[in-house]
Amino acid sequence: MADLVVLDLTRILSGPFATMTLADLGADVIKIEQPGQGDDTRQWGPPFQGEEAAYFLSVNRNKRSLAVDLKSAEGLAAVRKLALTADVLVENFRPGTAARLGLGYEELSARNPGLVYASISGYGQTGPDAHRPGYDAIAQARSGIMSVTGEAAGPPVRVGVSSADLTAGMWATIGILAALHEKGRTGLGQWVDISLLDGSVSWLTYVSSGYFASGNIPQRYGSAHPTIVPYQAFETADGFAMVAVGNDGLWRRFAQAVGRADLATDPLFAGNPDRVAHRGALLPLIEGIMLTRTTEEWVAVLDAAGVPVGPIQTVDQALADPQVLARGMVATVQHPTEGELNMVNCPIKLSRTPATVRTAPPLLGQHTDGILASLGLTGDRISSLRKAGAIQ
Repeated sequence: MADLVVLDLTRILSGPFATMTLADLGADVIKIEQPGQGDDTRQWGPPFQGEEAAYFLSVNRNKRSLAVDLKSAEGLAAVRKLALTADVLVENFRPGTAARLGLGYEELSARNPGLVYASISGYGQTGPDAHRPGYDAIAQARSGIMSVTGEAAGPPVRVGVSSADLTAGMWATIGILAALHEKGRTGLGQWVDISLLDGSVSWLTYVSSGYFASGNIPQRYGSAHPTIVPYQAFETADGFAMVAVGNDGLWRRFAQAVGRADLATDPLFAGNPDRVAHRGALLPLIEGIMLTRTTEEWVAVLDAAGVPVGPIQTVDQALADPQVLARGMVATVQHPTEGELNMVNCPIKLSRTPATVRTAPPLLGQHTDGILASLGLTGDRISSLRKAGAIQ
């Protein structure tokens, strides 16, 4: 994908996550930022690493930064010139904003018919709420995700990461790649319309299917599963372990491993539908058993029995997990001012063209001169634009 040019008009998380994924896969991503301020997340801290916000650093590697004022006629003209030669443009303005700037799909595709144009917004480009601003937490709330997240007796809970933003970014990447594949056949680009709400609703999968099938409104189960028992976190003598008994064969192994083989033959618990129906009687028995050993001990016992189990790790523990490290999921790159940066790597493993972390997240306007020079602007003209505040 090294020959793929992506013009990135996004900020915060959903769009930058999508464009970072494309950059990790080799695309040349040009990030457009406002002079003097840049992406909003450059100021989102603490924590900071030196002068750089950790939030910004998390989703902007492998990109080039062009700091240009879109309210400046010449700055906007430069960005439009880039758009007319780019393969992909990604924006996450409120619907209608890009068009008002002369950077909308209809106008650009008329002159660059091969352009794949991706828009990410809270509610999409159509529908009664298309004009409303979109935020991750609101999408989690409206989609139903929060209604099934949290303990049964507690209030709805937001997912611990910005799942609506990240999901939208992933769907945008998939849509872009699909559009590029189709472009290879026809030579024509198209508009990829992604919304935070749509993406989160798509996550309902078996939860929504269960509602369609039964008419019963899904409830919160904490770490547990609505249709599989036991499939949840259990407190141990020194922490918590997640146990996933996904079928009746595993249930028999589990019961044997914890010293209660009799539970597997009890007609109340023999089959998964029985265990789901009688979870109120079964779970207290298992909870008492799990408290008798440490997490490490239970992981060893259940692993030996072939029962899926894992410790519930804190973020620092997860990032130091031998399997995570063996998979190369922690990458290190040199930042131009802050030195060595650690970051979570791209999870896509390709055998011939692997994703790579090549460059650190850019300084604001770090690549302005080079990008503008590639458009034919002279050094004097670039200096003049900088003095006028149109670029940084």
